Amino acid sequence: MNTFTIIFLIAVLISSTVQFWLAKRQANYVAAHRAAVPEAFKDKVPLVAHQKAADYSQAKLKLGNIDGVLSIVVLLSLTLGGGINLAFSYWPTVIASPLWAGVAATASIFLLMTLIETPTSLYQTFVIEEKFGFNKSSVGQFIKDQVLQLSLGAVIGLPILALILWVMDNVGPLWWLWAWGILMGFSLLMSWLYPTVIAPLFNKFTPMEDGSLKDRIQGLLTRCGFNSQGIFIMDGSKRSGHGNAYFTGLGNNKRIVFFDNLVASLEEEELESVLAHELGHFKCKHVIKMLIATSIMSLFSFAVLGWLINQAWFYNGLGVEQASNAAALLLFILVSSSFTFFMQPISAYFQRKFEFEADDFAANNAKATKMISALVKLYEENANTLTPDPLFSAFHYSHPPAAIRIAHLESKA
Repeated sequence: MNTFTIIFLIAVLISSTVQFWLAKRQANYVAAHRAAVPEAFKDKVPLVAHQKAADYSQAKLKLGNIDGVLSIVVLLSLTLGGGINLAFSYWPTVIASPLWAGVAATASIFLLMTLIETPTSLYQTFVIEEKFGFNKSSVGQFIKDQVLQLSLGAVIGLPILALILWVMDNVGPLWWLWAWGILMGFSLLMSWLYPTVIAPLFNKFTPMEDGSLKDRIQGLLTRCGFNSQGIFIMDGSKRSGHGNAYFTGLGNNKRIVFFDNLVASLEEEELESVLAHELGHFKCKHVIKMLIATSIMSLFSFAVLGWLINQAWFYNGLGVEQASNAAALLLFILVSSSFTFFMQPISAYFQRKFEFEADDFAANNAKATKMISALVKLYEENANTLTPDPLFSAFHYSHPPAAIRIAHLESKA
């Protein structure tokens, strides 16, 4: 142990304590408001749906607390418990190349973490989601998804990891600037490829059939000056009862996607308003703003890592005896969240601000009343609680709480 060990333990203690305290506040707040539908929704949401949402929220909070405890145990076991040190001691005895030994050690740690998290994912899918009527997936589908995700991680992630480690070993003191450029370029490439290459591996995307809905959407796109490579219906219902809509991709590779269960549950004008909201993110340049913010934070993170990588106390304080670039990168990825947890409200604030701006755009280019009715249906069908704790939502909600969002839209109606 050294001074940084103590600092790390304090950061873990404070961040985890605050997270459990926030979860407790949320559980108490939801329970306290379970008996009656909020005034703003009394004529829109039945009591039974409101109580289902409360119970669903409580179930997810309990699982989240268990997952939080497990995450702390895994983090401490891998760092101070010697898990990472063991991996970086073992692989050089098997692989002669220091570069590929570092890749193997890093990959083995991530694979171990994935396997540890699998029971939680299984419980979430086949117990909680099943209990509340949302799970449509089978065990076979779940296994297929996990195998496909791991395979993609190996095929795509390992070469990028190897390239970044090579840069760290060979470029010199400004390696972190080159590594950042590689990561940003890779992220942009994946964003461009995702709609046509990655997403179809998991779901079927069917072009929207000609008809009144497509005509209405095309009219909206024309009014908004938005060009895309097509409007698609995704078979989201094969895994979940939750509905959604989004646009994805960059440049000339943008797609508009509706979940099939969303199309089945909303009226045409409601679907138009939901899409108008998504287009609002594009027109208000939220995607670009988030990309710039992410790039700046990533650059800062790489710069910090560029300094830490030469500090013996960083390795020793986290249970690693032999310093290496791969070990430094892995340690930084694992422990940074304990130090940056309190930045979450800042990020959430700007995300909610963007949601209000996208709602304003939807109200100006579609019908605000239809956006409201669509949101109410989505809150009810997805069992989203209408009464979140204000402090919990400030940390964890990327969208404004239901009552605040509906009131904002009503002012625009």
